[in-house]
Amino acid sequence: MSHRTTVTATLSGLVLAACAVAVAPSASAATMFGHDISWPQCPSSVGGYDLPMPPTSTQFVVVGLTKGLPFTENPCLASQVAWVKDRAKPAQAYTMAAYPTSAQLTTYGSKGPWSSSTSAGKLSNVGYAQARFAVDSLAKVGFKAPVVWIDVEPRSAQPWPTGTGTKERANRYVVEGVMRGLRDAGYPYGLYSYAAGWQQITGNWRLPGVPVWATAGRLDYPEEAADRCTQASFSGGRVYLSQWYDDERDYDRTCGTYAFTALSMPASTLSNSTAEFNGDWTNDVLARVGSTGELRIYAGTTRGTLSSGVRIGTGWSGMDVLETVGDLSGDGPADVLARQRSTGDLWLYRGNGKGGWLSRTKVGTGWNGLDRIIAPGDFNGDQRVDILARGASSGNLYLYAGTGTGTVRSGVKIGSGWQGLDVIVGAGDVNGDGFADVVARQRSTGYLWLYPGNGKGGWLSPTRIGSGWNGMTAIMSPGDLNGDRVPDITARDSHGRLWLYPRTASGWLAKVQIGSGWNGINAIF
Repeated sequence: MSHRTTVTATLSGLVLAACAVAVAPSASAATMFGHDISWPQCPSSVGGYDLPMPPTSTQFVVVGLTKGLPFTENPCLASQVAWVKDRAKPAQAYTMAAYPTSAQLTTYGSKGPWSSSTSAGKLSNVGYAQARFAVDSLAKVGFKAPVVWIDVEPRSAQPWPTGTGTKERANRYVVEGVMRGLRDAGYPYGLYSYAAGWQQITGNWRLPGVPVWATAGRLDYPEEAADRCTQASFSGGRVYLSQWYDDERDYDRTCGTYAFTALSMPASTLSNSTAEFNGDWTNDVLARVGSTGELRIYAGTTRGTLSSGVRIGTGWSGMDVLETVGDLSGDGPADVLARQRSTGDLWLYRGNGKGGWLSRTKVGTGWNGLDRIIAPGDFNGDQRVDILARGASSGNLYLYAGTGTGTVRSGVKIGSGWQGLDVIVGAGDVNGDGFADVVARQRSTGYLWLYPGNGKGGWLSPTRIGSGWNGMTAIMSPGDLNGDRVPDITARDSHGRLWLYPRTASGWLAKVQIGSGWNGINAIF
């Protein structure tokens, strides 16, 4: 995993002394010291470097599954897993992620849960295949790792494309594919990287709900590895392990109260999505039944259809605004915003990532002066989800920037004259430039307009993308519903039929009916 050059005698002595501690974790989860191993520990006869295995004092081991790149296998995986089992050492695994070669894109781009009609879908599918290859390697040696870490770092062989936002987004699609592939196989996962490498590859992608294994590299000061446990991580996730290395070994330690036990499955991280509510990596539609106030989830299938509605709440009739906001609380799962009609209070209902709820929190008061509340995702480019709202009397549009901790900053005016629009939808990145956009219907004409965001909390020039939409009684966006990673629009007509309007980055595909009997629903979000 690491790339070694030189090491001082002082560092070697420090490391060996630290890793000689062989005390079992107490109930308070005292720090454990361990090692990670992979193909460099193999004999040179099979391509390794003949590096030593961990000392007998090691308290845990993380075993590498590849020979440095995806779709390769650690030639000593079976013997290394046997070594761990023979010594009864707790063990986890790690696998590599990398941008695909053209041959890998051809081979695996259509083999996965996403549509291969777009580049984003193909890249995600290749990442998914990288994960499946790793899962197959685990199965071959009978190793059911409680956690599989995903190594995301620069490398000279099969390098990640870098230097532009477009390339960073492409890299994210690959990593998301790896995460989903592990999730679908039942393996909790986390991310291994370091700040500069993560920024170069993903553009400081923020994933607060995904566990982190942070490397300190070669130590500049003795406490550097311990500091990685308490400093903000490269992706915003909690640090569970930290690592450092010398010329002979990679060394690891647990962080905080973590006792090298199994981790929970992280929430889905679908890019540009605010509507993935049940944790299956597909966008969903939430709806309220007008007669009862019952809240339902209609789970997406990735095929442009919805599953039957399932009740996930009652007593929601007192809310006059409902919106899927994404992860406003910063804990990973997507949340829901609701305004209480009687008080104007704005409530955040925190999702649990499984189609249910954690405790709600009040995030604002006096919101009854706003007649539209929209959740576009990250609108100002700081990788935290934001809220847009329109003044009922002024028609002004305001940006309430999210903090990533479940609160929003004071509103900032970002538009005027929006009172002529009777539907405003946070649709995600509709035009494919990487920035969150808004779709709105003009009341007087029935035109549908795309208001492209500029990624900095402002706008590019609006474009008309449809006409005749005044026959629709509800319009919303669930994000990507048909699996091509481009946000779609859903709309209900006067007969209660629900329609999917799939999009490409440049226009519409043929609409498809995906439901009937929706005229009993008085909120779709």
